[in-house]
Amino acid sequence: VWPKIFYGLLGSEYLSPATQLLILASLPDHAHYNRNFHSENNWLTMEISALATIAAYFPEFKASTEWMDYAITTMVQSMKNQVYPDGVQTELSSHYHNVALKNFELFKDICDKANRKLPEFYNQTIEDMYRYISHMVRPSGHRLLNNDGDRGSDRNYILEGAKKFDHPDWEYIATNGQSGQEPTDGPSYFYPWAGHFVSRSGFDANAHWSFFDMGPWGSSHQNNDKLHLSVSAFGKDFLVDAGRFAYTGEVAEKFRPYAQSSAGHNLILIDGKGQEKGPKMAEKPIENNQYKLDKDFDYASSSYDKFIDIEGTINHNRTVFYVRNQFWVVVDRITTDRPRKIDALWHWHPDNIVEKDKNIVKTNNAQGNLAIIPVGKKKLDLEFIKGQESPKIQGWYSPEYNIFSANVTSKYSYSITGNSTLVWLLLPSDNEMPKVKANIISETDKEIKLMVKLQNEKWQLNIPFNNSSGAKLISY
Repeated sequence: VWPKIFYGLLGSEYLSPATQLLILASLPDHAHYNRNFHSENNWLTMEISALATIAAYFPEFKASTEWMDYAITTMVQSMKNQVYPDGVQTELSSHYHNVALKNFELFKDICDKANRKLPEFYNQTIEDMYRYISHMVRPSGHRLLNNDGDRGSDRNYILEGAKKFDHPDWEYIATNGQSGQEPTDGPSYFYPWAGHFVSRSGFDANAHWSFFDMGPWGSSHQNNDKLHLSVSAFGKDFLVDAGRFAYTGEVAEKFRPYAQSSAGHNLILIDGKGQEKGPKMAEKPIENNQYKLDKDFDYASSSYDKFIDIEGTINHNRTVFYVRNQFWVVVDRITTDRPRKIDALWHWHPDNIVEKDKNIVKTNNAQGNLAIIPVGKKKLDLEFIKGQESPKIQGWYSPEYNIFSANVTSKYSYSITGNSTLVWLLLPSDNEMPKVKANIISETDKEIKLMVKLQNEKWQLNIPFNNSSGAKLISY
């Protein structure tokens, strides 16, 4: 902004020679500070871009060449530290991924104008970051709501990236197939360093879409939300992350702990307790035995074993099996050394009309619905919570900073004496819920087999708890 003001007002009566001199005299101080006392991560990208701006637009300063050299070296190294090899920014928030991307692009623009060349790695990483947001985007065009962030639209970002890097496949995704070229891969995608798994039925506006979080905690802006699952279909969000609410002020004091906790996500609470903080960074990509992308189905599995103030041992393994264009099956395997109370939380977008039908939770919207159907013979207690403030915050949703409303949280509770497995059928439907029958055929400590009959079709699902090679779908 300041270079535009300075050069735009040169020769104007509104910028006197004395003021010009004061501005010019202050710039080396700003440069010195940003050169020697900059922060890290996203703050670094902004502060180093400011240093490069002074060097590029005011090359008369003796130190400008050194400032630009330092800025390039520092920014390239920061990009290597901030962005995983699969192109995902390490905070693992799609919102702040975009912030980092725009700052990296701003720096590139400054260097281009100064005729300073950046390494090919830098340009390739920007392209990879665009690829990630194009593959994660919901059919509605909205981004992931994960860790801290807002559920804004990524559609224009993706179209911008598609034009810059000549990717008509990204354009196809962003426009729901109205323009561009259909991707040769997908429609589901997995990013193994980030641990972000998106399942889709296709790229149309009514496509099924889900996001399963298998990754680390994140380098900043973290939530205790590993194994969270979000689900959308028919242009609607059904199962959602609570959002970020606010960082400061009354809203933050009231809702911030909820936003960051497992209680604000679609997770399992153990004895009323959520997850502890996890590892900030991934040291290696997730191994192939934890996921599978097949023509007819997707499989992903991960686990977590650190819960707040929990005695003894506990492990929550969650496996998501998506039968393309049909339904999801979620398997929650609890391994424990003692009796536990289990609470399974499912948070609904507030636009949905959510109802109980015995132990089934389903929406009753005019168009576009989802049902959560427990599979098996376990006796589960079902409770709806909406807009609760005491004894604990529960049933609230924040799509954007400082904006929030009450939403329905359906909580299934039951007590276990040892290892136990919960199975959920998530059935989307355009209108009323169709007739469906799901049975557990067999269960071992390594896998579970289900039979699902939906209208005139029937499938057997072999769902290992942690072995993608054993994941199978048999159609009858």
